Amino acid sequence: MSETTPHQHHAIDYVEITVTDIAKAKRFYAGAFGWQFNDYGPGYAGIRSPRGDSEVGGLRLDESVPTGGPLVLLFSADLDRSVQAVTDAGGQVVNGPYEFPGGRRFHFTDPSGNQLGVWAEQ
Repeated sequence: MSETTPHQHHAIDYVEITVTDIAKAKRFYAGAFGWQFNDYGPGYAGIRSPRGDSEVGGLRLDESVPTGGPLVLLFSADLDRSVQAVTDAGGQVVNGPYEFPGGRRFHFTDPSGNQLGVWAEQ
């Protein structure tokens, strides 16, 4: 039996926002926009979908916020093929692939230097 997934291959799927204080960021986004969160320890909070059935992004703790803004993540039905497609198209893998709770992912830069990520379910 095949399982269905709400994710679409190579579509924008998730946005990570780097923050320097998780609690303060959660208070801000909850107060400003009504966002709710799933906590994954002191360094990460998932941003719940408005429908409440999934996540649309996350708050990731770091010492500083990198230039360039949030990290956009694409979904992949086949992560290894996506790595190959990125490198074949002229991108450069800068991190991974690596495992995380729920799947695997890698980060890459495009020819202009923009960094994005691609993830796949386990």
